Amino acid sequence: MKKLLLISLLFLLLLGSAQAGEVTCTETYGDTAKVFKLATGSPGELGMLKVLAENFNAKHGTTMCWVKAGSGKSLSLLQARDVDLCMVHAPAAEKKAVADGWAVGRTLIGSNEFYIVGPKNDPAGIAKAADVADAYTRIAKAGSLFLSRGDNSGTHKKELAVWKKAGIQPEGKWYVVTKDFMMATLLRANAEGGYFMTDSSTWVAGKKDVTDLAILFRGDPMLINTYHALAVPEGAPNHDVAMAFIEFVGSAEGQKLIADYGKDLYGEGMYNDAEYAKQYDH
Repeated sequence: MKKLLLISLLFLLLLGSAQAGEVTCTETYGDTAKVFKLATGSPGELGMLKVLAENFNAKHGTTMCWVKAGSGKSLSLLQARDVDLCMVHAPAAEKKAVADGWAVGRTLIGSNEFYIVGPKNDPAGIAKAADVADAYTRIAKAGSLFLSRGDNSGTHKKELAVWKKAGIQPEGKWYVVTKDFMMATLLRANAEGGYFMTDSSTWVAGKKDVTDLAILFRGDPMLINTYHALAVPEGAPNHDVAMAFIEFVGSAEGQKLIADYGKDLYGEGMYNDAEYAKQYDH
């Protein structure tokens, strides 16, 4: 009996280990047997990834599994080879991934920017701020509600960089960590009357539902948000298809899809192409 129990426990442990690296597709585009996995956040949430995937799949007979994750998590999934590529906006972490050898093919694919949105009456007076660090300083001094994703996403990394520039360690009841994605946190800021740093693409898609908020600060070069794609290294399964997708996204066809995305839905584009973004790429 004990031997049977030990065998059963060993089986469960092995099963758990085998499943540890598996990821769940948030959405799947295509229905072929040739599946590759891509991790990203807002580009998938806002629908642009679906357009890119459908056009790529039509040429390559592939199926894309999109795994919804912020930039930090996306890079972790890539490092573990749980996904084949990612689209992220965390330049320092991306460069380290390439230097460390577990990511290749880093390619600039486009950009958007961050806006600081908040209650229309602007209790912290950030509309008068000289730069983004000043805007954050005003929010902290006023003790006005500020929502942080707090999830190691590219947005969260940028937010922390701004607090560091301002010389402030944010803490207290006014500083609320949501551990949620961009759109969900934007909607919560609207419901609770708080400030939030959202990307411009999410703002375009969600502004009709956040009527109590306004863009109160924008334009600091620090708030430009560049996106790159990275793939698993040579020798990894699906390296070739991952690199082919990156090449497609960087091509004239892929770049046009990125630059045009949103125009038919919202009357304005949601992302800038790589040609525009390169002036802010460091």
